[in-house]
Amino acid sequence: MNMNTVKIPQGDSKVTVELTVKELMALAGIRFHGNHRLEIEARRKLNLALSETYELDQPIPYQMLN
Repeated sequence: MNMNTVKIPQGDSKVTVELTVKELMALAGIRFHGNHRLEIEARRKLNLALSETYELDQPIPYQMLN
């Protein structure tokens, strides 16, 4: 097994997170110069959805979500 593989119970279940188009674009890698807040807010929403879904003590690092 790959050392970077993370097993997540019900990992294929669907979760709905409401993002603005700009937040989605920021997460996709588009940079909004002078408004880094978009990416921060989008990541906050993702972490909130994860913590509510899996009742995590701390958010999963964004880099692990691939």
